[in-house]
Amino acid sequence: MGISAQAVKELRERTGAGMMDCKKALVEVDGDIDEAVKFLRTKGLSAAAKKAHRTASDGMVVVLGGESKMLALELNCETEPVSQLPNFREFGEALANQAFKSGVTTVEELKTQQFTGEPEHTVEEAISLKISLIGENMILSRLAQVEATDGGKLSSYVHMGGKIGVVVEGSDSLTEEVLHDVALHVAANDPKYARRQEVTDDILATEKEIALKQAVEAGKPEHIAEKIVSGKMEKFFEQEVLMEQPFAKDPSISVGEYVRNSGGEKAEVTRFVRFKLGEASAS
Repeated sequence: MGISAQAVKELRERTGAGMMDCKKALVEVDGDIDEAVKFLRTKGLSAAAKKAHRTASDGMVVVLGGESKMLALELNCETEPVSQLPNFREFGEALANQAFKSGVTTVEELKTQQFTGEPEHTVEEAISLKISLIGENMILSRLAQVEATDGGKLSSYVHMGGKIGVVVEGSDSLTEEVLHDVALHVAANDPKYARRQEVTDDILATEKEIALKQAVEAGKPEHIAEKIVSGKMEKFFEQEVLMEQPFAKDPSISVGEYVRNSGGEKAEVTRFVRFKLGEASAS
């Protein structure tokens, strides 16, 4: 049967599939557009399965929200050129908005929802169709919902258009500018902990054991070795703990000093989320 150009156009608008794929689908189902959508969906799922083994470590980190609630989400693709396509970026932002509004806390929860952009598909199916359309594997890697606690507020920073995304929570006495500066610092310096008290006893014991062995093997007397261990533990805190690190914009002071100078003696940054693009797929 003959397939009209209008039918091909309508199917293409509904699915985002290529013109020739739309025409083939309509031929296969005798021109029924709803059946053609199902045909392309099936084809998309098949194409996605073939690409699922391919590494997807590029993509985008999206951060959105306000002072009381924020979300960070990572959507991966295979190559940087695809990560810059409007089609890909709009899809990532749509997924982030849906996750933020629905309040889901895991990728698995989000995947089972009906996708708001295409209500006839789940999010998982929408990702598979996007794989078919774009031609690269795509992975919804991780998401984090962050709600401010009493006496706290949130800020964020996104580096290089989505290579790194950071959310920080600090005392509500801190200005947006100060919290943004701290988020920028987190992006640049990759701390492991927000505050010293978050470092567990097991980690402290391990670090002390390593430092002591190094000092003993270097032939240091016991009383000197103990001082060396104490110094190395302080260095550990400076390297790994956000509030102890030298502040990126002024290394003459720590992040903690910057925060207290800005918001008062009790001001602090209590937690952060840092997503670096590709980390999840590499782990």
